[in-house]
Amino acid sequence: MKIVSWNVAGIRACLNKGLDLFFNEEKADIYCFQETKVTEEQLQFHPLGYNEYLYPAEKKGYSGVMIYSKLNPITVTYGINDEEYDSEGRTITLEFDKFYLVNCYVPNSKRNLERLESRMRFEDKMREYLNNLRIKKNVIYCGDLNVAHEKIDIKNPSTNHHSAGFTDEERNKMTELLESGYIDTFRYFNQDTIKYTWWSYMHNAREKDIGWRIDYFIVNKEFINDITNTKIYSQVKGSDHCPIGIEIK
Repeated sequence: MKIVSWNVAGIRACLNKGLDLFFNEEKADIYCFQETKVTEEQLQFHPLGYNEYLYPAEKKGYSGVMIYSKLNPITVTYGINDEEYDSEGRTITLEFDKFYLVNCYVPNSKRNLERLESRMRFEDKMREYLNNLRIKKNVIYCGDLNVAHEKIDIKNPSTNHHSAGFTDEERNKMTELLESGYIDTFRYFNQDTIKYTWWSYMHNAREKDIGWRIDYFIVNKEFINDITNTKIYSQVKGSDHCPIGIEIK
C-alpha cells in the first residue's frame, strides 16, 4: 500500500501546475492533501476510483485538508473536537482495519510567533488525540507539521533559531511526541540524509535547495516494521512544498 502526503498550497492552483499528472502517475492508494483552500463547490478534481473526504476551513481560501482514498474506511472523523482548530479544517482521520490515518495541517506560529501559545496547545491536544487512537490500533500521523525537528532538517539552523517552525518550543513538542512512542519514518530509514520538503518562494530558495523538512509520516513504534519505504519527491513542483510518501506491507 502506498500513501502520499502533500501540502498543495491551494489545490486549484496546484492542479494548474500538474498535480493531476503526479496523481495519475504515482497511483497511490491514498493521497492526503493539506492547505487545500477550497470548498466542496469549488473542487473540480474527482479522480475515478477514489473516495473523497474534504474538510474546509470556515474562512474561504484558507487552510483545509482532504483525502482521496481507494480504500473504504470504517469511520471518518473531521477535526479533533476543538472549536479553534476545527473551524480551520486542520484534521481528518480515516479508520481502516489495521490503522488510523490522521491527515493534519498543523497551525503555523506566524512570523512574530504571535500564535506560538496556541500552537503549543494544539500540539498537546494532538498528542492526546493520537494516544487515544493508539489504544485501539496503530496510527499513521502525516501532513505539514510545520516544524523542522533537528538541525539536519533545515539548511540554516543558526539564523532560523527563533523563526516559526524552528523555535525550541516547537522542536521540543516534536521531541515530546516521539519520546511518547512514535517514530519519524523518514529519519528512521535515512539517519544522515539531508532532504527538504519546503522552500521559500523568495531568493530562488528551491533552486539553491535552501529548504526545511517540515512534512512527515509519523507512526507508533509498534507499527514501524510494517513500513517498507519512505520517499521525498523533491523533483515534484506545483507548491512550495513537495510530496512525501510511505509504503506499507
